[in-house]
Amino acid sequence: MQGLLVEKYRPSTIDDCILPVSLKTTFKDIVKSGECQNLLLTGGAGCGKTSVARAICNELDADFIIINCSEDGNIDTLRTKIRTFASTVSISGGKKIVILDEFDYSNAQSIQPALRGAIEEFADNCRFIITCNYKNRIISPIHSRCTNIEFSIPSEERPALASQFMERVKHILDTENIPYEDSILAQLITKYFPDFRRVLNELQRYSVAGVIDVGILSQVGEVQVKDLASFMKKRNFTEARKWVVSNLDNSQTELFRKIYEGLHEYFEPSSIPQAILILADYQYKSAFVADQEINLTACIVELMMECEFK
Repeated sequence: MQGLLVEKYRPSTIDDCILPVSLKTTFKDIVKSGECQNLLLTGGAGCGKTSVARAICNELDADFIIINCSEDGNIDTLRTKIRTFASTVSISGGKKIVILDEFDYSNAQSIQPALRGAIEEFADNCRFIITCNYKNRIISPIHSRCTNIEFSIPSEERPALASQFMERVKHILDTENIPYEDSILAQLITKYFPDFRRVLNELQRYSVAGVIDVGILSQVGEVQVKDLASFMKKRNFTEARKWVVSNLDNSQTELFRKIYEGLHEYFEPSSIPQAILILADYQYKSAFVADQEINLTACIVELMMECEFK
């Protein structure tokens, strides 16, 4: 197996994307019109926002660039990339589109206002497709300059979409010659639906064992403290925050326990007493805070700043 499955089998057209009927119709109408307005695509992780953005660009035969704002969020870099791309005319004479992925990770006081200006400055030559998990983290001037489309799935369509994804996953595993059990795939998809990316990533991670069997069910969702420790050691807040978001479907008790159990392996001995006090404080707070993501992120930031790592 070469490369990431999520990239290797990413849909290239809107027809290939697994979407509710109303959403697929909306995006096919955009392609049919031959024009793409500025779009703000919102919805949970792994539901297909980036794939749709790419598919629109492919079908419109547009020149496009993708900027991942969680990794490349420096305002100067962002300005330079956008200006260099958007200020020139397409060589092919086609349209130009900038895809800003995970834009809710960008700074709402600096980067987002700068984008508002860019949308206006390059309106004659370029369109913007913005994706985010949390639309409330995007400033209102961006909302007002884009067509807002939410990736929500009507309850009556969930079984059909899960079934479509099941067939897609089976096709991928068959193509990659990875044996599997249908019942195990069904349980995995049910657990993470509609996060298709998470399912494929878990399958790829486990497939090194050679077969997708019941063992994957005991490993999926397993808290990977090693990854978190690496992010904290590097003071990489962006990746640490992503780790929090991807692990929120685990119980808070389990998350704190797993971090606690990893102290001796990943923390310097002199930092362990302080780390225990920090964990105990935030675990206590988790019983009554309104937002578990903020509480756990604050805990990890404090560990990151106050502790030393091996």
